Amino acid sequence: MSRIGRMPVPIPEGVQVDIKDSHVTVKGPKGELSRSFHPDMTISLQDGQIVVTRPTDNRQHRALHGLTRALLANMVTGVTEGYRRDLEIRGVGYRAEMRGDNLVLNVGFSHLVEIAPPSGITFGIESRGKAIVVEGIDKELVGEMAARVRRVRPPEPYKGKGIRYVGEHVRHKAGKAGKVVGA
Repeated sequence: MSRIGRMPVPIPEGVQVDIKDSHVTVKGPKGELSRSFHPDMTISLQDGQIVVTRPTDNRQHRALHGLTRALLANMVTGVTEGYRRDLEIRGVGYRAEMRGDNLVLNVGFSHLVEIAPPSGITFGIESRGKAIVVEGIDKELVGEMAARVRRVRPPEPYKGKGIRYVGEHVRHKAGKAGKVVGA
């Protein structure tokens, strides 16, 4: 049995879960999330917890069991605490600013790059335009938007300039001057 799938998802105080067939809606203090799951998975409420069970032990059902439970746990965490991804900008003259709700990046192009957040996502700027914060209640959407912001100017391996996740290690390469001549 899946170790992740068989663990029940505890429902904290102030969170409402509505299950109709394979469609689950979770409401909490930060908002509301809704998602449809595979119809083979059985999702039920038992003693203030969400329990996921699978019909058989075949490979696809085992995979869906853990996935369904993990997605439900992410929904419950999202409506109670929310999710956040931090990015940092490195490079001389590289910076970010807010223009209304939109994020405006100045990262070495001849033009400014403006990114509009989808509903449920908010951008923030910290440390004088050198740090970007992506926040929201949907873990998948927060990760996707952070990846989209990073994709504007990914960190390059020679000088390390660009947009990276906080704590991300970028492997540096030696340039032409780093070659050993006539060893």
